[in-house]
Amino acid sequence: MRACRWLAAFAWFGLVPASTADTTWNYAVQISATVQSAPPQIMLTWPQDDIGALRYTVYRKAKGDTSWGTGTVVDGTTTLYTDTAISVGTTYEYQIVKDATKGYKGYGYIFSGIQAPLAEERGKLILIVENRHTTALSNELARLQSDLTGDGWTVMRHDVSPNDSPAGVRNLIIADYSADSTKVNTVFLFGHVPVLHSGNLNYDTHGSRPMPADAYYGDVNGNWSGNPGYLPSDVELMVGRVDLFDMPGNNAPSPWPGEVELLRNYLNKDHNFRQKLVTAPHRALMGDRSGAEGGLATAASGYRNFQPLLGPGTIVHANVENASPPEMRWGPMLAAESYLWAFGTGAGSQTTLGYLGTHGPYADLYSIDVVGQDAKAVFVMLLGSWFGEWDGKDNFMRAFLATPSLGLTACMAGMPHWYVHHMGLGETIGYGTRLTMNNSTLYRNQNNVFMRAIYIALMGDPTLRMDVVSPPGALSAIVGGGGVTLNWPASADAVLGYHVYRSTSPGGPFPRLTPSLVTANTFTDPTAALATYTYMVRAVTLQTTPSGSYYNASQGAFVTVDAAIVSLPIHLSASRAANELRLSWNSRIGAQYRVLANTNPGQTDWVAVSGRITATGTITAWTDPTFSSQSQRFYQITSP
Repeated sequence: MRACRWLAAFAWFGLVPASTADTTWNYAVQISATVQSAPPQIMLTWPQDDIGALRYTVYRKAKGDTSWGTGTVVDGTTTLYTDTAISVGTTYEYQIVKDATKGYKGYGYIFSGIQAPLAEERGKLILIVENRHTTALSNELARLQSDLTGDGWTVMRHDVSPNDSPAGVRNLIIADYSADSTKVNTVFLFGHVPVLHSGNLNYDTHGSRPMPADAYYGDVNGNWSGNPGYLPSDVELMVGRVDLFDMPGNNAPSPWPGEVELLRNYLNKDHNFRQKLVTAPHRALMGDRSGAEGGLATAASGYRNFQPLLGPGTIVHANVENASPPEMRWGPMLAAESYLWAFGTGAGSQTTLGYLGTHGPYADLYSIDVVGQDAKAVFVMLLGSWFGEWDGKDNFMRAFLATPSLGLTACMAGMPHWYVHHMGLGETIGYGTRLTMNNSTLYRNQNNVFMRAIYIALMGDPTLRMDVVSPPGALSAIVGGGGVTLNWPASADAVLGYHVYRSTSPGGPFPRLTPSLVTANTFTDPTAALATYTYMVRAVTLQTTPSGSYYNASQGAFVTVDAAIVSLPIHLSASRAANELRLSWNSRIGAQYRVLANTNPGQTDWVAVSGRITATGTITAWTDPTFSSQSQRFYQITSP
């Protein structure tokens, strides 16, 4: 029923005057946080409603809780709430509900904490790669897997054909999930992985039709046989897709990159962002042509999320007047300067977003403009007609993934509203995608239509995080008498120190070796056995954001070394107890040793007096029970 009421208003979606659009932010409570550890407190602040608020109700819950409980009411003139019933190292999620004098409600969310713990192991990721370009992109795909490993993921890869059935691809995912359901939590679809169409939805008044449904790949136990338009069960896995098929750039200037080069460019952008080789200012560009729409307030998805992620005063507004100068419109502003986030809403088509660009009778922004003029925003939220059908030719949303410099994710937000505020404390955008897919009433807007619709999808890498730490430089290793010594150039950022990890496989998992942060740029592993190891080093900082503070790790730097190629110089010592002699020496775990002896140091024929001794630690000992029967005895330790 809610959707039907909204459809009547949608006939003028994107064509409202700018003065109406200006009120959209009142349907959000734009929360940011300031935290301190002594005494512990989280202070939430928000801007006052420009029409007037009757009251604000503040709720708090743990991250995984499914209800908000009882709230605390504060006066409508208040823009501050301080929570002192907290602990350092624990996270909290807040909801603030505004009751306004005009009868509408505003909702805001923030995920906060003080020195929230470091997330090192993020789980298992299923990487589904469409196979037409795997040879051409082999180096870039290998680098992607290394980057994912370096951010704490264990990667399981399957290559599939674009002609495979969606059910066949989903069965691969279900099998991996069933084998380790406690750790498998994410699916990354790369290339033209088969698209399932389901349902019969009319979200934009342009007719009911089946919609693409990547939620299908995240739902491992729902029954999709009835062609549902809404999720048949909760989605278990975070899902994101990078698919640049059928993006020829219609009427685009030549040369125009083909599919394989668009995919290669995306992988390069993804790597550069993760490694902090490129950055974007912590600000957002808002282009709101839709306005409040009787409480639908689609752009509230931007206002509500941007404040806890970017902080007060970071939203730049494009001019949305019909006769606004071209350089002040949303599209040209994205071409001129870079932004970490952007939200654009207006009258849409498969390839355009009206009134926000520089062409056509409605100053349309075209998908070819997005790519050709290099729209520079890392994370993009959009809303317009036909955007839900993201698998169409030259699709406007997917165009942001094809931009040369920055574009890494895009989603259709506002129908329903999206909630990615957990990124303010280091979560991935995939986490917010799954939360939005599964949401019904826990996270709210005054009107929130098409909740749990099967078309909710993330275009882009679902593992991306917002706050990037510069990793250490190239890692080197020396194998010597004391073990394996690692050296690395310092991170370009001011960090607290480094953690060192070791694995017997380049793909991990990587248990941590360091009980506490190493503040120097070197580390010696004395426990290395006679084996080949891959070492990883990550820089760690205490990240402070408009949501709070958390320990944040960089991407890993790697080196692989054969620790068996050099033997340790052996330092032998002896101690006598009663009629026995105890010998001890430094050893390599897993190595084998023998004790040899003779009674004259000038002799060359040494006799083995022990069997093979396998070292279980870095010090090995052996006792000679026959020592007292000899007037003198000389010993040496050898490897068999």
